[in-house]
Amino acid sequence: MIPEQTAAAATRASKQKKNSRDEASSSAAVNHSEDESGNENRQKSARRRKRAHAGSENVKRKRAKASGSSRAGCSHSENVEAVTLFEVLTMGRSAMQTVIDDWIEAYLKDRDTSLLDLISFFIHCSGCKGVVTAEMCQSREDRHLRSKMVEELDEVSGLQYKKFLAFPWILTVTWPLDTDSVDYPLIQSGPEGRWFFSEFCDFLSVLVSQCQHSVIFDSYLMNTLISLLTELSDSLVRAFRHTCTLAAVKLLSALVAVALSLSVGIENSQKLYQVQRTKTRQRSNVQQERMQKKISELQGKRAEIESMMDIIFKGVFLKRYRDVLPEIRSICMEELGLWMKLYSSAFLNDSYLKYMGWMMHDKIPDVRLKCVLGLKGLYVDPQLLPKLDLFTSRFKDRLISMTLDKDNEVAVQTMKLLLLISRTSDDALSPDEYQLLLKFVYCSQRPLAAAAGELLFSRLLKTVTPTSDFEINEEEVHKQQTSTRLKALLQFYKESELHTHVMYLVDSLWDVGAALLKDWPTLTSILLQDPSSQGPGPTCAEQAVLVEILVASVRQAAEGPSLAGRSGAKKVMNAKEKKIQHDDCSKLTDHFLVVLPKLLSKFSQSGDSVASLMKIPQFFLPDCPDADNTQAVSALTAEIGAVLDLHAGPDVLEAAARTYLSLCGGETASSSVARDARDSLVQRWVDQLTALLADSLKGDSFSADEEKTGDILATLKKLRAFHNCHNLLRWNLFELLSPLLSVESSEGGAPPEVLLEELQCLSYCMIWSLNTSTDTLTSREKAVTQRLQLRLFCERGHRCLSHSDPRVQQQAFLGVCDVLTAHSYQLQVWDPSCFGPLLYTPSPKLQRALSTFVCTHIFTGPDCDSQSGARESSEEEKLEDLHKRRNMLAAFCKLIVHGVLEMSMAAEVFMYYMKHYNEFGDIIKEALCRTRQIDKIESARTLVLCLQQLFARLKCEQESGGRAHPGVQTFTSIKELARRFALTFGDQVKFRECVVMIHRNGIEFVFNEFSQTPETSTPPYLSYLPILSEFSSKLLKLDKKTVFSYLQRHTAEHVIDLREECWQPLLYYRASLLAAAEGEDAVSHISSERKPYLPSRSKLKLEGCKSPCLFSPSDSKAAKARKSSFSPSRQEKTADMDPFSVPVEPPAKRSNMEGSVLSPGNEADDDTVEVEL
Repeated sequence: MIPEQTAAAATRASKQKKNSRDEASSSAAVNHSEDESGNENRQKSARRRKRAHAGSENVKRKRAKASGSSRAGCSHSENVEAVTLFEVLTMGRSAMQTVIDDWIEAYLKDRDTSLLDLISFFIHCSGCKGVVTAEMCQSREDRHLRSKMVEELDEVSGLQYKKFLAFPWILTVTWPLDTDSVDYPLIQSGPEGRWFFSEFCDFLSVLVSQCQHSVIFDSYLMNTLISLLTELSDSLVRAFRHTCTLAAVKLLSALVAVALSLSVGIENSQKLYQVQRTKTRQRSNVQQERMQKKISELQGKRAEIESMMDIIFKGVFLKRYRDVLPEIRSICMEELGLWMKLYSSAFLNDSYLKYMGWMMHDKIPDVRLKCVLGLKGLYVDPQLLPKLDLFTSRFKDRLISMTLDKDNEVAVQTMKLLLLISRTSDDALSPDEYQLLLKFVYCSQRPLAAAAGELLFSRLLKTVTPTSDFEINEEEVHKQQTSTRLKALLQFYKESELHTHVMYLVDSLWDVGAALLKDWPTLTSILLQDPSSQGPGPTCAEQAVLVEILVASVRQAAEGPSLAGRSGAKKVMNAKEKKIQHDDCSKLTDHFLVVLPKLLSKFSQSGDSVASLMKIPQFFLPDCPDADNTQAVSALTAEIGAVLDLHAGPDVLEAAARTYLSLCGGETASSSVARDARDSLVQRWVDQLTALLADSLKGDSFSADEEKTGDILATLKKLRAFHNCHNLLRWNLFELLSPLLSVESSEGGAPPEVLLEELQCLSYCMIWSLNTSTDTLTSREKAVTQRLQLRLFCERGHRCLSHSDPRVQQQAFLGVCDVLTAHSYQLQVWDPSCFGPLLYTPSPKLQRALSTFVCTHIFTGPDCDSQSGARESSEEEKLEDLHKRRNMLAAFCKLIVHGVLEMSMAAEVFMYYMKHYNEFGDIIKEALCRTRQIDKIESARTLVLCLQQLFARLKCEQESGGRAHPGVQTFTSIKELARRFALTFGDQVKFRECVVMIHRNGIEFVFNEFSQTPETSTPPYLSYLPILSEFSSKLLKLDKKTVFSYLQRHTAEHVIDLREECWQPLLYYRASLLAAAEGEDAVSHISSERKPYLPSRSKLKLEGCKSPCLFSPSDSKAAKARKSSFSPSRQEKTADMDPFSVPVEPPAKRSNMEGSVLSPGNEADDDTVEVEL
């Protein structure tokens, strides 16, 4: 970057310029010295404003020198700070115009000096930190000129040189080699970069605008400027190439504006010339000649401007539109679209359009986006469409394929461009192409789906004028138009064959067709019309789709565009949108409160239709004046009750329960009517169920025929669905239904379908009882009764875990887990000042049964699933089964997280983390994180227990020699599981105690209760040490030394020979501890451990040992020699730091161990660990 010139440099430049006027062959040099590093526009605040006094720094300084003596005597003289052209970027557009006007004035007096200032401005804007010098040349045909045009490196001085011709200048720019590694102004991040881009473009626009009536046509300024930008835009330096390419294309855009103004002047002059020709006076000939001369002059200027534009296009654009830098390609495509739109007479032809088509294949999304946006600006103008026919036919396929672009914005803008193309003519796109594009109304990106919806609306759902000759009223016309549009929409939906995506279709059409979709009176009138009276109406299938469209439009109006599986919707509504939403909710409440009972009555035989229609009251506005219409609410609840007498499907029951929840929520008169209707329904179902169970339950057996069983099942489904949303405790359903679970299945128990509904209903009873404990438990007797019910439910659920039907087992498991979790939560939030739920702990048998159920029913693969071998299940059934198993695993993990089960029981879950990572990895990882937040030490113990159980099972399986059991994992998988567990301990300081505990527990697991005999020379679990070594990298350096010392204490009592193959796991574990402690890897330490056993290849570092020895508790000379260096005070200090808290042995015993155990006193002094072998 070139900062402001110093006074000495300015004076020297003025003298050199004065001499250049006398001798044309002499050269002038202007040196710009370097100021502080970095870009000046970063250092200057946007609020700072300097007074724009003059534009040319060189001319200004010469003026200051010339008048310095006259100002010296004035005590009140004005001190004006120098302002360079680069500094004017920080001063706003008004100051920019003033400075440029002063620069033009200075240019008219001394054009070489002012032009050099402008050249320095562009070098400065490129972020160049260096020196610019200029030489004068006399002729372009100088034979030595081409040899001077070099761009070379000088690695010794660390500088880079570039010489280029900007006639009559030979400019030399010198800058450091690391310029490319420094951010230049155009690529600054944040608002600074955007501000500089805007101000830089404004400067070029103002410069050309202020010069268009004067110096732009002097054949000197523009020639030099174009030559400068052409040479610098071809530089190998990114900063020069990027900045000057932007300057060149913006200069061309400014010239386009000048050419447009000249064209307007030519057109006005020609009109005036035609007017003058109609006059018959003699002086008209003189005026005509004058006007014709003016027209010729303007045409000559326009031709000159077009020549400049052509030079820039060929010299800059054609070289840079395929530049390696994507920002440069984007700039070129953006400006090309602007040129073709503004100056279509020169640029809008196939010679220029082909570049747009080619660059639509660019690999950078932003370049493709600029091409599409540029084309949108062309297709939106009807006058330009005839010139785009050939381009449309040539690149239409590419545009259609770009709707599948990986960049969402490119795909959206391409769809909008195709919408414009489709409006140009009816045959612009073929039917197959329309069919392909219209399918995007179901895509997951809402902006793209909305654009496709606009295409669908303009193609199929546009307004159709009625063709009848006789006069009909406006309402009938509107109804005919709506009916025609709906028929077209139904036909499209039928042809798309996506019969579960009505909500997505409505959401796609909402932005453009909301008026059609919110025309609920017309929609309901079409649904309620009698086919016999008004001609053939919609078929049953079409009526079902219309009901779905009606309900989807109601949901869209009440909740907005928030659909599961579709992204890109606006999440925050403004005040206007909220007002529209409130008005729509009021309208739909007023309308459907009256019409919905009629719709339910008409479609009462169709379960799917009434299930959809009963969702509409959930979107009613409670504070609407008409919502308190008790008569309408009573009619609505009566129709819902009639529907429930006919249907017992899950969708109908869920919709009805949620609708009653919405209607009963307030404190108005209509809410009271809805509550009374709900209570009467529930009371009737309870009475029916009581009578049916009295006839079916006889003694200890369930005896009911098929019809009674169906009635019991239907009534249970209704009570279960309503108990899920409503508090039905006052009907004592627990006491009514619990006898069913007491009947043994082997002695004529209830069918599995009845047990499923009963278990769900009983779990809802317990959850509601626990949830309302604060209000209902007013005495200890009630709390005891609640605990007895909880215990009874858990016992009956435990019994159902062994039921023959797997569905009953799964529901019993989920019910017990949910109830125990709710009980634990209520204990946590219980207010001690009032009665609450009493403590209940599940029995050990129930805990073991739950854990066993998890292992046998959840972690099952295709190879061990008995049902998968019997029949081939479909992909949908597999996904449904996986969903159920994930729910059951999540319910079991909640018991551990909430403290219902011991944390150690999570070991049975953690051991499947890697084996079933794709199915349950996220759930197990979340459970691991939650348990660690509760108690990190206990969580680490659970991980240790998990690994030890897996290893013990593997060892037992190997010793038995039987067939491999599905639950046994291989040694490699156990080691990989340990590695993944180790990765969860990210912060070594935070989890220091956990990792140390893992190593201590692992060492004790291997060596405790092991007595060495000739038959068993190694511990049975010695192979566990390589698994334990996966946690060595998570130890701190000091802890690794301490762990190694702890390992030595356990191995000191045994005879260990590391040369034997059976002790290799110990060697591997020791190496993992010593490697990180000394900054080496485990492989090098393993090799170093074996080196003492090869005396011919390495030296022994052992004092007093001439041959390899074993780990032995016996004393040696070397041990006695090291014993004298043992310091008791240091031992006490290290004992305090030992996280294992190992007690210090008596002196007599310690003397026997020091021959093989590392001295703690020496550990603190040395970074290396030396071991006596």
